[in-house]
Amino acid sequence: MHTEDIINFLKELNENNNREWFAQNKSRYEKVKSKFEEISRLLISEISIFDNDIKNVDVKDCVFRIYRDIRFSTDKTPYKTHFGVYIASAGGRKSQRGGYYLHLDPAGSFIAVGVWCPPPNILKALRQSVCDNIDELNEIRNEAGFNTYFKTFFEEDKLKNVPAGFPRDFPDAELLKLKHYMVEYKLDDKILNASDFVLQLAQIARAGYPLNKFLNYTVDEVI
Repeated sequence: MHTEDIINFLKELNENNNREWFAQNKSRYEKVKSKFEEISRLLISEISIFDNDIKNVDVKDCVFRIYRDIRFSTDKTPYKTHFGVYIASAGGRKSQRGGYYLHLDPAGSFIAVGVWCPPPNILKALRQSVCDNIDELNEIRNEAGFNTYFKTFFEEDKLKNVPAGFPRDFPDAELLKLKHYMVEYKLDDKILNASDFVLQLAQIARAGYPLNKFLNYTVDEVI
């Protein structure tokens, strides 16, 4: 279940991002889309072995559409040039809970674990949880399995200062500045082309599972 044909299609789509080319290659797209959905289905099955919340997740709720919403964008190219799936309970790709995201992209593929772009009320609650339970979080971060794959949190959009209402002298103040409580692991060609690709992804996801468990305790209190 390697990804070479998916990546090759996305490379060509990136060079020909228009409706005419896509229409001519629609059958190819349907084949790689089906393969990505099968990878996603298998990954859901493997993750559900260690994360019981994922057992009833349906792949159709998790895979993102390839069509871009260009209504409010200056970039009018009609198609995304990557495939993405967010595996999470309570809504799949629309869920506010921490989950597992797989991103296949010729420009760089990765798997991520955690909560991306939470709304303000959930973000504030997560920051408070980090503040109140930092020893538990640091225990997760320093565990050998987790640390093998995940070194730092995703820092895009990070605040310059500790947000109002939180102690500026907090020992792990950088964690309170985060806008996303998410970690990621970049996937190289060796993993992408491996025959046990899905099993390797599941192993990485398993390492990140304690973080999702920590985050979802708080998310579930808010939603």
